[in-house]
Amino acid sequence: MSQQAANGDRCRAKVLTVETMNPNVKRVEYAVRGPIVQRAVQLEKELKQGAKKPFTEVIKANIGDAHAMGQKPITFFRQVLALCAYPALLEEEKFPEDAKQRARRILAACGGHSIGAYSASQGIECIRQDVSRYIEKRDGGIPSNPDNIYLSTGASDAIVTMLKLLVCGEGRQRTGVMISIPQYPLYSAALADLAAVQINYYLDEDKSWSLDVAELRRSLNAAREHCNPRVLCIINPGNPTGQVQSRQCIEDVIRFAKEERLFLMADEVYQDNVYAEGCKFHSFKKVLFEMGPEYSSTVEMASFHSTSKCFMGECGFRGGYMEVINMDPAVKAQLIKLVSVRLCPPVPGQALMDLVVNPPQPDEPSYTTFVKEKTAVLAALAEKASITEQAFNTMPGFTCNPVQGAMYTFPRISIPQKAIDKAKELGQVPDMFYCMKLLEEEGICLVPGSGFGQRDGTFHFRMTILPPTEKLKIVLQRIKDFHLRFTQEFS
Repeated sequence: MSQQAANGDRCRAKVLTVETMNPNVKRVEYAVRGPIVQRAVQLEKELKQGAKKPFTEVIKANIGDAHAMGQKPITFFRQVLALCAYPALLEEEKFPEDAKQRARRILAACGGHSIGAYSASQGIECIRQDVSRYIEKRDGGIPSNPDNIYLSTGASDAIVTMLKLLVCGEGRQRTGVMISIPQYPLYSAALADLAAVQINYYLDEDKSWSLDVAELRRSLNAAREHCNPRVLCIINPGNPTGQVQSRQCIEDVIRFAKEERLFLMADEVYQDNVYAEGCKFHSFKKVLFEMGPEYSSTVEMASFHSTSKCFMGECGFRGGYMEVINMDPAVKAQLIKLVSVRLCPPVPGQALMDLVVNPPQPDEPSYTTFVKEKTAVLAALAEKASITEQAFNTMPGFTCNPVQGAMYTFPRISIPQKAIDKAKELGQVPDMFYCMKLLEEEGICLVPGSGFGQRDGTFHFRMTILPPTEKLKIVLQRIKDFHLRFTQEFS
């Protein structure tokens, strides 16, 4: 190569730069794995290298990752998955017969009897049938059609796919999507990526983060000035706020969606995580059909579930499903085309989803252990929800709503004016400044409320209730100690 050619290569500008990349991607923010988490990972490395810190470990209470926090997998699920991954184990006597039967059934539905083969893009048919049966049983016999079930790479993948179908138009006709504030950042990130218009509606913190249709109407009317609102997203039980919606509230939301011709997206991944007395999970589909054909035959809806939450906590397998209701058949054909581009969801995740919706039955050998493990996980979460709420409400400078469901608490914190000024000086949002300081001084990783959205002038953080009970108590004590120091420092 001549010297001139070499120099030419060196001088040539890169094809892909921050200036020339997709501008929508630059607008994407995802606080749950944002700068605080990156710093937490760095601190862990520093501790391993022998650096002296005021703490001996970093406790990541920033993300709903149950197994990372020490929760043990459900035995039956892992037995079947082990058998599917390594069928030679089917000859072993140590595995119960019902686990073997389940593995054989799943393998028989796979190409070449291997979970290493691609599946149909919509998901393995017998698993979609099992999901349908599960939904029917959950909803008291309301029919569910396997053709309306789409298995997915966790719930997130299905949510983004659905939004892709819904977003269109330019300028004032651009699709507007209504999301709750506080919200799970998947929604704002996906909307930024798709260049959709984010329409915020606020949950009422003074009423245990309840949803008020008057607020939905206010938000919708304001948005109609600059976009075309077509979608309403609901998270129930709530993330990050942990509220569980009443049946009446769900009816009101469905009526609103019908009146305003909105497509409903119901994120129900925490449906087994309900702890508070008097609270009960009602699926949007069940309520929709119980409201009669005027609603059940017209309101378009997609609902989502996942293997990552509830008592399973199997985040890494990326299993999930979506059920669509009243979808135009021509759009359904487009949806199948869209999911086909990704070939198929991970087959081990599909297998796991099958076990979640079709667990051991009372006459099967694994039933007793399964029920014992499931009950223990949910009972521990209920206890931790109560401990967390009580602890925050006895700390000066904190107010915390009941953790009715899901896996998080979203307490409100008072931040002194001097700290707010200091944060501004550093170019940080005050609750980001607070959480970063907490991480550096106590080794506790939380997500600032600003990453989820909050009313102006209020500050929060999201914390999971997943650490083991004794560790959770330590975390709460450390937060209390830090808050007292922080308040003194900036008062």
